[in-house]
Amino acid sequence: MMGVGNLTELTDVDSAGVNVMLLGFCQELGIRSVLTTEVINWARSSVKEIDIARRLVYHACKHRVLPKHTDPRLVMLRDEKLREYGDESLQKLAEQISDKNLRLFAERGKVHVINDKMHLQGDDPFELFEQMAAKKNIDPAHAFYLGCEIAKAMTALTLSKNYVQDQALDWGFLTVPEESHRGKMADGKERITD
Repeated sequence: MMGVGNLTELTDVDSAGVNVMLLGFCQELGIRSVLTTEVINWARSSVKEIDIARRLVYHACKHRVLPKHTDPRLVMLRDEKLREYGDESLQKLAEQISDKNLRLFAERGKVHVINDKMHLQGDDPFELFEQMAAKKNIDPAHAFYLGCEIAKAMTALTLSKNYVQDQALDWGFLTVPEESHRGKMADGKERITD
């Protein structure tokens, strides 16, 4: 038996990567039992991480392959690969849009806000919102929604994650799906949307 919690709990580092490494050692050395804890906050998902890690390293050893591109559930902090449209594609999109709905994109350090009347971009969410408000009358409910989405976009930029409007950021096995604001009324009843 190996007490992996002694390392994950007593080291100032997120636990997922440490747990994978420790389970790799256990697999190589034939250690079949591990003991962990989930007391400190950065290790609060260690039991699930170890379950995923043991399957990952067992598969890698059994099939003599790298533990890569097999199970992405432990890739949590940063996404494996960033998808980007690029400035030219975003500009073309902005020219083609013919409605007032705002589309948000986050790439290369900037949040882009696009609709038929504007193509704004910036790295300061407060300045960006002021620019939006100057061009469009924004009601409080929509302002709240935009604030949430821009905050999510900024988090994605900060951590090198992919941002897709109205979708949860990918946190591996910790991802909590977002229920979209669309189709819901304040009383929680469904409504028909176009």
